[in-house]
Amino acid sequence: MRQSHPDWQVTGLDNLCRPGSWVNLAPLRELDVRVIHGDLRSAADVEALPAADWVVDAAANPSVLAGVDGKTSPRQLVEHNLQGTVNILEYCRQRAAGLVLLSTSRVYSIPGLTALKLDVQDSAFCPVAEQRFPPGISVRGVSESYSTATPVSLYGSTKIASECLALEYGSTYGFPVWVNRCGVMAGAGQFGHPGQGIFAFWVHAFREKRSLRYIGFGGTGHQVRDCLHPMDLLPLLDKQFAAGLDAAKPRIINVSGGIESSCSLRQLTAWCEERFGPDPVVPSAEERPYDIPWLVLDAAKAADVWGWRPALSLDAILEEIAGFAERHPQWLSVSLG
Repeated sequence: MRQSHPDWQVTGLDNLCRPGSWVNLAPLRELDVRVIHGDLRSAADVEALPAADWVVDAAANPSVLAGVDGKTSPRQLVEHNLQGTVNILEYCRQRAAGLVLLSTSRVYSIPGLTALKLDVQDSAFCPVAEQRFPPGISVRGVSESYSTATPVSLYGSTKIASECLALEYGSTYGFPVWVNRCGVMAGAGQFGHPGQGIFAFWVHAFREKRSLRYIGFGGTGHQVRDCLHPMDLLPLLDKQFAAGLDAAKPRIINVSGGIESSCSLRQLTAWCEERFGPDPVVPSAEERPYDIPWLVLDAAKAADVWGWRPALSLDAILEEIAGFAERHPQWLSVSLG
C-alpha cells in the first residue's frame, strides 16, 4: 500500500512479542513505514499514536488453539484479541478515524461444518453435492449468512465479539467500519506455525526437511483450507477507504481465495515434493479441539459488491513462499527455534 500511495503516511504498532517479528522492521523502514514499539493492550500506548484517517486492525493471537494449547491462557487471548480492539475503537472514536477490522473464517459455527457429508477427491475432502446444507454453506464454500453461533472456539469468539463491538461503535459514533473475514493468509516472509499460517509453515518445513505430521481425520492429510495473499487485500482496502460511510454496502464480507485457492495438506505435500524432493509426513492419531475437515470461504459477495477478486493463484503464492524459503534456509528457526 505504501508503494501504491507514496503520498500516504503509514504507521504501524507492534509489541514484537512474537519470536522473529523484529526482522520485519528493516523492510518496513525501507518503505518509509514508521513502526512504533507498543502494545495494543495498553490504552496509553494506543492513545499516544499520531492522528490517522484510517486504522487497519490486523492484530491478534491468530491461532485457533490459543487458550487451549497449554502454552497460552484464555485471559491472554482475550486481552490480545478483544481488549486490543476496544482500545483501537476508543482511538477511532476520539480521532474520528475509520476502521477496517481484519477478521477470520473461524467465526463460523463449528457443528454445522463438522457435520457436513464429505467425499475424498484427488486426496482432498470435498462436500457431497447431494445433501441438505446448513443455510449459508454450499459446495462453493461458507458465505456470510452462515451461523456464527457458539461453539466457534475461544479464538473465534474473541473475533466475533470484536466484530460486534466495532460495528456498534461505528454506528453509535458515526465513523466507518468495514469487517473483512479473511481466509488463511499466506505469502513470503510470513512466520508460519502449525497452529496458523499453515501454508507458509508447510513449505518452509518441507524445504528445511523438518518432521511433519498429518493430525486428525485419520491422519490422511485430506483436510482443506483456502489461502489468500495479503497483497490481494490492498485493492479492496482502497475501495473501502473511498466508500467511507456508504450505507448501501454490507459491513461484513468474506475475503478469500475461495475454492480455486484451496487445497488439502496432502495436496500441499505433493506440491512440495515436486518442488523440493521427498520429506516423509507421518500420520498422527492425535485429535485437536476445533479442527475442521473442510473450511473454504465463499467470497461471491465481495465480487458482487466491490468488484473484488483475488489476483494471485494458489500456485503463485506457494511458489513465492518457496523462493523465499530458498533465500532464507533457516527461516523457521527464527520463529520456532
